[in-house]
Amino acid sequence: MTSAKSITRSAPSSVQATTIASSLLTVQTPGCGFIDLTSEAAKFVAEVRARDGALTLFIRHTSASLTIQENADPSVLVDLTAALARFAPDDEDAGWTHDTEGPDDMPAHVKTMLTGTSLHVPVLDGKLALGTWQAIYLIEHRNRPHRREVVLQFVGASR
Repeated sequence: MTSAKSITRSAPSSVQATTIASSLLTVQTPGCGFIDLTSEAAKFVAEVRARDGALTLFIRHTSASLTIQENADPSVLVDLTAALARFAPDDEDAGWTHDTEGPDDMPAHVKTMLTGTSLHVPVLDGKLALGTWQAIYLIEHRNRPHRREVVLQFVGASR
């Protein structure tokens, strides 16, 4: 049981949401792997002069996904890639029935279902409220290069 003395919370703050700003981010992927989108998201937040609100990222694909993960040790991304490959292998005898676009297609859909197509990141005082070791990643689940689109949308107050 957690003691009430070990939990603190800042006073609530509120702003009137006066801004909805959107942008389409196009990413050319090299094939399977993680692509850091954090700096692009931060640039967008700065360009729209965001103060406080929320940034939503939404990927418009079913075989690539978005996640927030550690950015300090690259071996984390290697291990996550290996884990996803174990959950949804793309070898020809994995037993998938949907293989219209190749043996990596159905596993890519499963990996997207496991990781997700949208993220919500609070924006506080004009900055993404990510933790010290967090980054925003696009995960390409297909083996070949693809052109991916991510919708960025800020809702909140601007400066």
